[in-house]
Amino acid sequence: MRVQVLVAAMNQYNHSLLEKMHIQSDVIVGNQCDFNGIEHFEYKGYSATYLNFEERGVGLNRNNTLMRATGDICLFADDDMVYVENYPELIEKAFLDYPDADIIAFNLVEKIPTRYIIKKAKRIRFYNFLTYGTARIAVRLSKVRENGISFNLCFGGGTEHCHGEDNIFIADCLKRGLKMYAVPVSIANLTEERESTWNSGYNREYFFDQGVLYKTISKKLWRLLCLQDAVRHAKKEYKTSWKNAYTLMIKGGKGLK
Repeated sequence: MRVQVLVAAMNQYNHSLLEKMHIQSDVIVGNQCDFNGIEHFEYKGYSATYLNFEERGVGLNRNNTLMRATGDICLFADDDMVYVENYPELIEKAFLDYPDADIIAFNLVEKIPTRYIIKKAKRIRFYNFLTYGTARIAVRLSKVRENGISFNLCFGGGTEHCHGEDNIFIADCLKRGLKMYAVPVSIANLTEERESTWNSGYNREYFFDQGVLYKTISKKLWRLLCLQDAVRHAKKEYKTSWKNAYTLMIKGGKGLK
């Protein structure tokens, strides 16, 4: 079972990122920069590739690495992650423990936790998948390929809708019948040194994009998805009333034809 890391990065002008991220497996770095060129080389006995493209958009970047991936199990990484020692063995064990799993979500360690912490293993379904982003999942490449799943190019940093490409990717996996689990295993630390390229706060644009995202995920359930989001997050996270958040999300969703 060969593990391969697919990194979405920007403005890398040497190969130091691999050392910084503590890469211990095959790796492909999608490097959006100001020049074009593909580099293949060996890194500590592993196969490494840099895809240097003069373009923007995180979904496009992830697709560039995904369509060139060759591993049995692939991880989607960001350039502010530092992998733990022996992460390939941890990931392989998780897939051996859950042989029917096509996707497994892991924990990412933060100094100040903001992400949901998985405390016990569980099956992830369509009603509870929104907690998980692509930086914490591993996928069976063959299942993703067989089902023609890729990242939506209209969502994420560098696109018209500032976030949500990871939610849509996981939703598409579940819609096509892929089985997903979450396990209480940490695979990487976040350095927290990189500012978000898209999040400028919970403003009108954010709520509009959230409505568009939910309608893209489900034409039938998008209003319910907006409502649960507004009720759960408005007071503590969004710092606004749930009615205001919900109203703006609905306006955004209605704008999607």
